[in-house]
Amino acid sequence: MFARCLFVPLFACALAGLASLPATRADGPGDNLPDNVRPVPPKGSEVPEAVKEEVRKGLAELQGLIKDIGKHELLADVLIYEKAVRWALDHNEVFDPAPPKDKNAKAPAPAGTVKKVLAAGLERARALKEGKTPWATQTGGVLRGYVSKIDGSVQPYWVVVPTDYDFKGDKKHRLDFWWHGRYENTVEAGFMANSPGGGGGIIPAPGALILHPFGRFSNANKFAGEVDTFECLEHAKKHYRVDESRLVARGFSMGGAACWQFSTHFPTLWCANAPGAGFSETPEFLNVFQNEKVEPAWYEKKLWHMYNATDYAINLFNLPTVAYSGEIDRQKQAADVMAREMKKEGLELVHLIGPKTGHSYEKAAKEELNKRIDAIVAKGKPAVPEQIKFTTFTLRYNQCAWVTVEGLAKHWERARVEGEIKDGAAVLKTEGVTALTIRFPAGAPNAPTKAVIDGSDVAIGKEGHFRKGGDGKWQAVPSLDTNNLRKLPGLQGPIDDAFMDSFVMVAPTGKPLNDAVGKWAEKEMAHAVKHWRQQYRGDAPVKKDTEVTEADIKNSNLVLWGDPSSNAVLAKIADKLPIEWGAEAIAAGNESHNSKFHVPVLIYPNPLNLQKYVVVNSGFTFREYDYLNNARQVSKMPDYAVLDITTPVNSRYPGKVVRAGFFGEKWELLPNDGQ
Repeated sequence: MFARCLFVPLFACALAGLASLPATRADGPGDNLPDNVRPVPPKGSEVPEAVKEEVRKGLAELQGLIKDIGKHELLADVLIYEKAVRWALDHNEVFDPAPPKDKNAKAPAPAGTVKKVLAAGLERARALKEGKTPWATQTGGVLRGYVSKIDGSVQPYWVVVPTDYDFKGDKKHRLDFWWHGRYENTVEAGFMANSPGGGGGIIPAPGALILHPFGRFSNANKFAGEVDTFECLEHAKKHYRVDESRLVARGFSMGGAACWQFSTHFPTLWCANAPGAGFSETPEFLNVFQNEKVEPAWYEKKLWHMYNATDYAINLFNLPTVAYSGEIDRQKQAADVMAREMKKEGLELVHLIGPKTGHSYEKAAKEELNKRIDAIVAKGKPAVPEQIKFTTFTLRYNQCAWVTVEGLAKHWERARVEGEIKDGAAVLKTEGVTALTIRFPAGAPNAPTKAVIDGSDVAIGKEGHFRKGGDGKWQAVPSLDTNNLRKLPGLQGPIDDAFMDSFVMVAPTGKPLNDAVGKWAEKEMAHAVKHWRQQYRGDAPVKKDTEVTEADIKNSNLVLWGDPSSNAVLAKIADKLPIEWGAEAIAAGNESHNSKFHVPVLIYPNPLNLQKYVVVNSGFTFREYDYLNNARQVSKMPDYAVLDITTPVNSRYPGKVVRAGFFGEKWELLPNDGQ
């Protein structure tokens, strides 16, 4: 059967163990009003001052213990508790359970969730101070923490360790990811307070690890939320024996959307895929679920190619997928449109449907789903697939089994690779691809030593790098040079891409070209820092332009605020950027804009280190209006734009966009803006 799908924040279905928290409102037409946007996360509960003081006292004790512990490889497992409690107090994010409907029932204790997390943190910190780490060899639900490469923040995740796990053994274990649903009140403390167990859609298979990412809050595991999944996995691999050939993608509601994204973007990472409900693309979902008339700018429409899983449907050729939807759940739309797009590619989606069921798992369908996924995992994932089919629109998502796409003819237009191992050769047919790497696992028994790419015979060796010449023929090259100005994997834009790796916000200290631009930049930087914390749950690293070091330039993307007069780092590189910014005018190609009330925003390889980005005057590009529905949380700006700042900032844009576009594949300014 086939079906469709949706995502409502009914959390009991999406993340077991947190049902005691108050349900937040669902998205709907009331959230289609840009001038009337509610805050996400919402304002917290009113907490009596005496309770706050009690929590502050415990927090101070926890902070003292952390100071006494000093450096320790497991310190992040304690720091997550300190952060959760401190942020709950500092940012009015204490979310108590809703009062009981029965007037005679006992009311929930104020700040009960935060106090529970504090108590657990104190217990763990006291143990670590004594050199004890009992949670490191604990089975069942275990809360872990890691330090993110993006902003240095500590982030939590849950791992469910099977009861028969042998910490001294050598057996590797299947690992199921379970991405949770949307729940606007569930910031750190709510996520950490209770073990999620198997999750609403999982009957744990014998011996399986289950990993529950926090996902940096409620962003549908996009951008930094996407990186969180891989950082969780890498951290888990340091402490548990993970069989990377048996990774399973699972989730429901917003977590189902994560399944569609991760499965189509990284199709050969997983052994099996089990999306439940959710959304799989932006425009149709918003129309069906949100009753929203979506009217994107041309570049916004192109940028949908980043997270619209429907555009990548052919990639499920490489990944066994079993979808689930409730028969009367509007979020059934997600699987319906995926089935439609897969059918165009000659693929059939296995889609289990819970009869007469809304936004939840129906018991018999859930049992059948687990049975089918377990059978797929039992067969295992081939180390070297004999055949692959892969498409992409960006080098951010560029790998399928033994093929890595390293160059595109044009970003945001479909590129495609189909390959098979035939008669001892890797035979590839490509479209829109200009460079690629062929790499087989060491010792793979069927690894060929030659390739035929679009009819060109080339040798592979241990690892083959290939580039397409002007004559259309492919040639082997010793390496794919990364020192030239060229769009490369992880260095291809758009602006939001800079916030998927280490970054530093660079504040100006000099005098701006004019007061209007200076005030706009100051407010927008403050907005970017504030909303990074609210939406991605980390403190954005900030330095003055006079404090930027060689290490910062080497290791991080630099987000430069201000103008070439006010920002010393921007002044150093201004003449090397494709958009000129002078005291009187901003020149973008053959267009000129008055510098007194226009500002350029852009992403570009850092002229001081071509392996990293510079971003000028922008944080992540979706804003308050987009927080209200996860399908809206996609890039709103391309590689560059010029803003008229006489138009006030609002919940959707930082000004009026008067020009915008994509740089070319050599980061050049194109006359048609890359349309």
